[in-house]
Amino acid sequence: MNYLRDLIHRLRLGESERQVAKDLHLSRQTVRKYRELARAAGYLESATEIPDIATLSALLGPPPALPRTPSTVEPYQQLVEELLAQDVEMMTIFDRLTERGYTGSYSSIRRFVHRLHPPEDQAVVRVHTAPGEEAQVDFGSAGPFLDPGSGRLRTAYVFVMTLSYSRHQYAELVFDQKIPTWISCHRHAFEWFAGVVRRVVPDNLKAAVLEASLYDPVLGEPYRRMAQHYGFLVSPTRPRTPEHKGKVENGVHFVKRSFLAGQTFTDIREGNRRLLSWITARAGTRDHGTTHRPPLALFRAAEQQALLSLPTEPFALVETRRLKLHPDCHVVIDGSFYSAPFKHIGKQLDAYIFERVVQLFLGVDLVVTHPRAIARGEWHTRKEDYPPEKAQYLIKTPAYCRTLARRIGPSTLMVVEQLLAERPLDRLRAAQGILGLADTVRNRRLEAACRRALFYGGAVTYRRIKEILNGALDQVPLPDPKPEAPSQMRFLFARDAAEFFGEVEPA
Repeated sequence: MNYLRDLIHRLRLGESERQVAKDLHLSRQTVRKYRELARAAGYLESATEIPDIATLSALLGPPPALPRTPSTVEPYQQLVEELLAQDVEMMTIFDRLTERGYTGSYSSIRRFVHRLHPPEDQAVVRVHTAPGEEAQVDFGSAGPFLDPGSGRLRTAYVFVMTLSYSRHQYAELVFDQKIPTWISCHRHAFEWFAGVVRRVVPDNLKAAVLEASLYDPVLGEPYRRMAQHYGFLVSPTRPRTPEHKGKVENGVHFVKRSFLAGQTFTDIREGNRRLLSWITARAGTRDHGTTHRPPLALFRAAEQQALLSLPTEPFALVETRRLKLHPDCHVVIDGSFYSAPFKHIGKQLDAYIFERVVQLFLGVDLVVTHPRAIARGEWHTRKEDYPPEKAQYLIKTPAYCRTLARRIGPSTLMVVEQLLAERPLDRLRAAQGILGLADTVRNRRLEAACRRALFYGGAVTYRRIKEILNGALDQVPLPDPKPEAPSQMRFLFARDAAEFFGEVEPA
């Protein structure tokens, strides 16, 4: 009713009904009504003192009520009151009214119940933090951006970390909210601030918190290890209470409204370059609505020196996964294959994926370490991870077979060379089989068997050499080598040629 005194005062000064209605946001009919009531009570006379609010309210009547469309729930008000007294949920109230012929919407029931029983305002505590004590982090939608890698438009997100004391922030445009992106954004933020806060307040997204809970949240392993590496505590917000991280919520909204709105970018790389420049030139120099200080100046003056020092090496773990070891003795990570010992086939292994290496754990025991694949489809295999009988084919390559045959003897090497040179049939397995005979008969007997097979000519096969060894023919001396045929063969006859041709002059 305070506007009544102002309304009467303006009418005394001779303002028109149109002007009074415009300034006080009233209808002209309302102003005209109170003008007539005030004139009848004598309040428009300048000599009359304007009474207090209570007297005006009693004499001039209550303010006009806003026009209101009757609710479709009003015919059922008594039933609604009874159900509310029984602590029935509003969706159940909607079902009960529908059963009795109600044709309105669920939203109408919510509005009607809130009008009957307005929710009480809750008191809140504004938390103030010391310099370097806390940072809040969150993602926000950023619209489509061109991906320079694929050349197509993709939905982008903006990551924001806001320091709770100075309100200085770091922001970065990304294409997903996965664990590697979450980790790298934190690294970039700490490097941007040149220090680490003592506590980080994230939302309950899966990259940070596996199980959201007020009292017992469960952190993701990469994020937990990162917190230990940098020395900060993780304090997830209470589920479904974004106001607990209101500082970064405002930061995200400010980036979207002030930086992204009305701008176009060539691609996401240009967007990130301009975003960092904007943080320094615009967001960091504005007069903040709460601190009434420029965030960048407050950060440099009071917070930067309060941050924890960065570790010597940046955090390298980007993701963990639980994977099954397949019968081929490999796990699959991002389309690439990593081997582990065959005795763990069928077991669940924990893969710790770093920027340059991949480690596979069984419980707390490190099973194997591999270099991380650069592209999809790569195989990282240790031959010792296969069973011995399965690994032979991989270990005994053609080059290995030649080296081993050379150690056994020249005849064995000649046999292996003949087998490996045969085309188009691949005879590597035959060469491996022949060399494998040395494990039972020793090198001397195998060399003698190969020598005998070569001496008698013909095709040299694994079966032929095996039969020589089984019959102990390798221990039978070979006959003397056949004499080589002379270049000009001399034929002998029973009679002399002179008896047939006479004396012939030598040519």
